[in-house]
Parts: sequence; C-alpha cells; structure tokens
Amino acid sequence: MHSHEIFKQLLKKVSAKQIAGELGLSLSLVYKWAEPPQEGSGAANPLDRIDSIIKFTGDTAMAQWVCERSGGFFIKNPEPKAHAYELIPATNKIVQEFADLLGEISASVADGHLSESETERIRNRWEQLKSVTEGFVRAAEEGKLPPVSAAAALGKAGALAKS
Repeated sequence: MHSHEIFKQLLKKVSAKQIAGELGLSLSLVYKWAEPPQEGSGAANPLDRIDSIIKFTGDTAMAQWVCERSGGFFIKNPEPKAHAYELIPATNKIVQEFADLLGEISASVADGHLSESETERIRNRWEQLKSVTEGFVRAAEEGKLPPVSAAAALGKAGALAKS
C-alpha cells in the first residue's frame, strides 16, 4: 500500500480539518498527503519522509520508535534466500524456534522472578521466531515453496520422528 493510500484511509476516520488543526498545518497540505504524487498535486507526506530518511541512513530506529508509539514492536523482514525453501525443514525450523522460546520462558520463570537479562533473552527468542516465520511466509507468497503431497509430507515427518 502506498503512503497516500494510508492517508486517504485515515481521512475516512479523522477529518483533515482536525489533523491540520492539531499539527498546525494548512488543510490543503493534509489533503495533498492523500493524493498520489504522480498526479502532480500530491505532497511528500510524513510517511514518505520517514521512508526516505530510513533508506538514506539505513537506520531503522525511527521505524522502531513509530512502532513503539503505536503499541507494537518493529522487526526487520529477513532477506529472501537465494534458493527455495523446502517445506518440511522450513516448518520444522519454525516449530524448533517456538520450542526454544518456550524453553527460554520456562527456564526464566522457574525461580518465580524475571530479571532484565531474562526478559531480554525472551525478547530475542521471540524476534528470532517472528523472523523465521516471516521468512517462511514470504517464501510462500513469492511462490518459493515447492509443492509437497500430503503423503510425502507425512512420510518425511514420520522419518524425522523415527530418527
């Protein structure tokens, strides 16, 4: 989705007049943020400017800050792999990362107290799990997951369980 489309959706929820008043800007500028730049009347909106700064600096601290202010957390998408994922190993990796996360949580809460370093390790495991899962989903979206029949998947899974 383009940044001007996000502003267009926003203006369906909050009036341009309210935004302009809150930010001390002209009403016409706020409307221009919701127009595509190729039409000549659009203006570089705050999202475009943040995008430009991140691309220019290579620093994602701004994205992290925006995510935190919105009640979320920024995680960078993994770089696409040069080769296609294999379905069973990819799903096993996700399951293993989840198991590692649960193990980290269990070990951390065993004494009934979570230290700052323990919460940091849990956060790191969580980020690894999200990254591995995002890599899998992106590979699926890009058509890089080879088709696997149900019988083949069960056979591979069974062979893995026996080893």
